[in-house]
Amino acid sequence: MERRAGVFYKMLVDFYGADRLILKAIKLDALTLIRSRQLEKKVLGLQRIVLEDPTLPLSTHEVEVSAILDQLEEKTAELFARRSVEESIEQKINSKLQERHDEYVREVKKQLLKEEGGPENPQTLRKYAQLEKMCAQGLNRSVMEFLRPAALEEIVGQKEGMRALMSRLASPFPQHILIYGPPGVGKTAAARLALEGAKELTQTSFSENAPFIEIDATTLRWDPREITNPLIGSVHDPIYQGARRELSDAGVPEPKPGLVTEAHTGVLFIDEIGEMDLQLQSKLLKVMEDKKVKFESAYYDPGDSQVPKYIKKLFADGAPADFVLIGATTRAPHEISAALRSRCSAIYFDPLSPGDIKKIVENAALKLGVTLQANVAALICRYTGEGRQAVNILADAYGLALYSSGERKEESSVIIDEEIVKEVIQSNRLVPLNPPDEEKKPSQVGKVYGLAASAFRGSVLEIEVLAFPAAQPGKGKIRFNEAAGKMAHDSVFNATSVLQSLTGLEIGDYNIHFNVVGGASVDGPSAGTALFLALYSAINQIPLRQDIAVSGELSLQGKVKPVGGLSEKLYGARVAGITSVILPRGNNREIPDSQAEVDICYVENVDELLQKALVGGNGNG
Repeated sequence: MERRAGVFYKMLVDFYGADRLILKAIKLDALTLIRSRQLEKKVLGLQRIVLEDPTLPLSTHEVEVSAILDQLEEKTAELFARRSVEESIEQKINSKLQERHDEYVREVKKQLLKEEGGPENPQTLRKYAQLEKMCAQGLNRSVMEFLRPAALEEIVGQKEGMRALMSRLASPFPQHILIYGPPGVGKTAAARLALEGAKELTQTSFSENAPFIEIDATTLRWDPREITNPLIGSVHDPIYQGARRELSDAGVPEPKPGLVTEAHTGVLFIDEIGEMDLQLQSKLLKVMEDKKVKFESAYYDPGDSQVPKYIKKLFADGAPADFVLIGATTRAPHEISAALRSRCSAIYFDPLSPGDIKKIVENAALKLGVTLQANVAALICRYTGEGRQAVNILADAYGLALYSSGERKEESSVIIDEEIVKEVIQSNRLVPLNPPDEEKKPSQVGKVYGLAASAFRGSVLEIEVLAFPAAQPGKGKIRFNEAAGKMAHDSVFNATSVLQSLTGLEIGDYNIHFNVVGGASVDGPSAGTALFLALYSAINQIPLRQDIAVSGELSLQGKVKPVGGLSEKLYGARVAGITSVILPRGNNREIPDSQAEVDICYVENVDELLQKALVGGNGNG
């Protein structure tokens, strides 16, 4: 036991250290005891040190002394084990502290580099100089940008549309707007200029600094998981690429507002809005109603002291998005989301007339400073009904004229003649909107021109009918080209029924062949009057006037019912060179002033229709 006590004493010296052990023994009144030659006193001193209890009594029995040594050894083993664990934890703590210290030192060095000139070297400075030189140089503006309308007055052929557009923005309570119309008629140019015009009005809600944010719906790409959404906005969580490093390291999500927030207090213009994803349209509608964008993230902790104030505000209140939406589309209204249409005011831009195209060409020529020879503008009008394409043709002709004059080394001003325009038209493989009809006659039997409208474009349908007696009475057949569509078939049967009711003729006694020249499709019932006239003319062998076009739905009672798409149909008539049209009387209040150059005659029933269309009727003069 004496040897055990001696070994135990040496272990305590190693564990605490000699000086610390003496101080501990003095504090616990055990110094004289551990230095005693008596085993009982020495063990008592060791017991007081290990158990840290100076009141323990002296034991004189060997059995008790042995038990005390066993207890002290077990207790000391616990002390050694705890010391080992504490040392391991302390090493890890010191390692982490050293890592944080090293990272802090690196950040301080980076900050000092930024303050003292950044991480620049001769190579980076040389590349920067090259980039600056490239930015200072460049080609001239594109011709389309140069010739783009710069004022509301330069938008041609859309007087009613521009008036409607400006009236929606002039109100103290501006409305969201959808602009419908064919391509190249000025929808985008009008939207760009409308906001600037509205700012000049006293009652407007727009400030001088109101933004105009433009985006093409065909270029909008977003992630359904909301990782990215350039239109609405998204949250860059710490685990995703794109999050700022200082926020990512702290585990803070960062909301990034989209275009709707950039357009706050201004106009958000979306071109080709009909091409936008339906799910994205629904999200846009939610923003239009709430006038703000709400952000959510599983990583956001409002109690985290590392979250900047602006991020807390974005998560708490959302990003502001109070704007006026102006959407432009070439699609028909029924192809646009019904929910979107219900929240927007509709404005229609008309197709451009040949006179409008001519004026656009002449205005562009003035901007370019070129001289147009006679008939050049009229020639361009024959090949396009779009203002943008007309300007493109003129721009190509301008470039060709410059190139040709350069070859001849002439210094005179640029003159564009018909030959140059014809060369441009040929290189672009353009075809006339209305091919010349060299065989056109003043009157023909069984042939009439109808009017059709599709995708905001009007066209003239050439409808012809042949009728001849059947081999056997009552065994006649009716043929109709299948490409015209089911609606045209229904109109044919309406026409035959009305003709039989009007004349008493038995349709079954004739073989009748209806044909829409060119295989054009008849979308609605508006070809009913044209089909009836052609059928009546073919059976009775009475010629029809060829200087008119007709449109109207025919009822079984012989009434001529109103039809739609009048602006487009009248545009088609003008392009085809037809200046007189016959329309239902029910449409007499729907014709815009821009169509005044077309002579319109209104009819209510087939009797009036026949008088106006048949040669020798009242309509023939």
